[in-house]
Order: sequence, then structure tokens, then C-alpha cells
Amino acid sequence: MNDSLGKRSEERVTINKEFESYDAFINEYVTNISRSGVFIRSKNPLEIGTSVNLKFTVITNEIETVEGLGEVIRVEDNPKGMGVVFTELPSYSKHLIERLLVQKK
Repeated sequence: MNDSLGKRSEERVTINKEFESYDAFINEYVTNISRSGVFIRSKNPLEIGTSVNLKFTVITNEIETVEGLGEVIRVEDNPKGMGVVFTELPSYSKHLIERLLVQKK
């Protein structure tokens, strides 16, 4: 029986959501997005320390997708949801978040 030296591979939960517009993305799901992370509204927030695969599809002038890895760092009750810090973002996603932040102002 091979247990890979007692190490269990870390499982990630996938958060995959599509939005009809940038405003819907912010208003319905994400209450706060920054260069370092995002607050995601959720009826059932994940536990602190949970690794997540993030995938947000947003329609701006075209269909855009933010993808990356994150980790839940806090859980809130009002509004109910979780704070997720980005742990790994491809340069395309970093650029897209930058554009979304500029558009948000």
C-alpha cells in the first residue's frame, strides 16, 4: 500500500460562476474585489484554510474569465460569505482584475 510518505494531496474546492455583466458580478456575488483577493457571497461558506479553484466568467465588452487559486482566510455572517486571498493568478487574470477595478471606480 503506497501512501506517498503519509502525505495526502490537498484537495481544492472549485468555485465557478458566470455573470451576465460586470454589475451582476459585483452586485450578486462579489461584494469586494482587490488585487490581493475577493469576498464571495455564499449561503454555505467554506472553512478557513480551504484551498479553492476560482473561475469567474464576466461579460464586459466580451466574455472574460478570471481564473486562479485562492485560500479562504475569513468567514462572515453579514453578509454571509467568505474572504478568499489569491494565492496564484495567471498574468491574464491579474490584468483583467486590474481592468475590473478601474471600471468599478
